[in-house]
Amino acid sequence: MGTVMNGSEECLQPYNFERSWNLRPFLEKYWAISFPIALIYLLLIFVGQNYMKARKGFNLQKPLILWSFCLSIFSIIGAVRTWGFMGSLVLRDRSKDTVCFSTFIEHTIIKFWSSIFVWSKVIELGDTAFIILRKRPLIFIHWFHHSTVLVFSSFGFKDRMAAGGWFMTMNFGVHAIMYTYYTLKAAKVKSPTWFPRLITSLQILQMFTGATVIILAYIWRQEKGCHTTTTEHLFWAIALYVTYFILFAHFFYQAYIMPKVKSKTKSE
Repeated sequence: MGTVMNGSEECLQPYNFERSWNLRPFLEKYWAISFPIALIYLLLIFVGQNYMKARKGFNLQKPLILWSFCLSIFSIIGAVRTWGFMGSLVLRDRSKDTVCFSTFIEHTIIKFWSSIFVWSKVIELGDTAFIILRKRPLIFIHWFHHSTVLVFSSFGFKDRMAAGGWFMTMNFGVHAIMYTYYTLKAAKVKSPTWFPRLITSLQILQMFTGATVIILAYIWRQEKGCHTTTTEHLFWAIALYVTYFILFAHFFYQAYIMPKVKSKTKSE
């Protein structure tokens, strides 16, 4: 037990670069800029698709490898730091604090990574540019998820939504695996056929767990001394997570189950 606790204590120690950056004041002041950014993003999708309609798609293999690789490294580091911090609270029987109280948000590690996390949602919009410029199919779940996560992350960050710590942590974890796969795929490295299925399964699990965290936040906020978040935050959070769950489950069915059903039907 002593070893586990020592390890968890080390996870709570911030590095110098985490101490020196404090983007929270700026993000809390200008959080609403996420709305015009999302609208511009959607407009550029329309413009970009129309521009590429009569043109041949670009190859962009090397830039895509670099892009995916950088995001995978960033997500892996973010996952290690945030999972280490949140895990240490759970090991110390303070799991309710991660949903009920926002005091842990003031910790240097969470303060730094939550700020970078919000910024990363803007950077990740670049994923769509590669899809459009390479003339790959752009599905609804892609642009809907990118735009709404950006706005909701900024919204939750501004009001220091305690449960947002878990949303960020889960997102880092899934993206660490997802962008690693994208890097291998862009580099044309053959990966197991179950890899993309695993990623979608983790995304579905992420949405289910996120909805569970929101329900717990709603239940626990009835208890005396539990300061979690507003009803408005809970409403938008549960609405988005249920929507994401349905969309990813539908995608999983269409991508991995329906082809097998059709193949089986044809063979019969």
